[in-house]
Amino acid sequence: MDKEEQLLNEIRQVYNKIVLLNKPIMEQELAGYTSGEVHCIQEIGRHAKPNVSDLSYNMFMTRGAISKLTKKLIDKDAIQRYQDEHNKKEVYFKLTDKGTAIFDKHESLHQQFRERDAEVFDQVTDEQYEVMLSFFEKYNQHLTEEIEGKGTQKNN
Repeated sequence: MDKEEQLLNEIRQVYNKIVLLNKPIMEQELAGYTSGEVHCIQEIGRHAKPNVSDLSYNMFMTRGAISKLTKKLIDKDAIQRYQDEHNKKEVYFKLTDKGTAIFDKHESLHQQFRERDAEVFDQVTDEQYEVMLSFFEKYNQHLTEEIEGKGTQKNN
């Protein structure tokens, strides 16, 4: 196995183990909400005036899928639709009190997971972080360009 393959395998294993550890806790603590719904709540909570296009781009989902997801969240009283008084054409989303509680619970769970894993991260030097961050930023940018390139080709 070459280094590239070994690195990608390690990334997959780490991701799968994080899911294995975190998913049951998330499902128990955020019962009644799917993973997609919780992540949509997170996106809405983290951004000012998110609309369907913003959510679609940030969540790597189609606008149609986002429309269905936001409708479910509106029905669950987790989010609200609204329009800006200066732009009646665009529809935006914001969290309700119920949605804010889900947002806060999700953030709290992630903090617990970070505390669980702190013994590893506390051993990483600034130089090691810089190398890893540089790699992941480059790889992420490459993947973004691939995704955008594929999207452009589909629309032509």
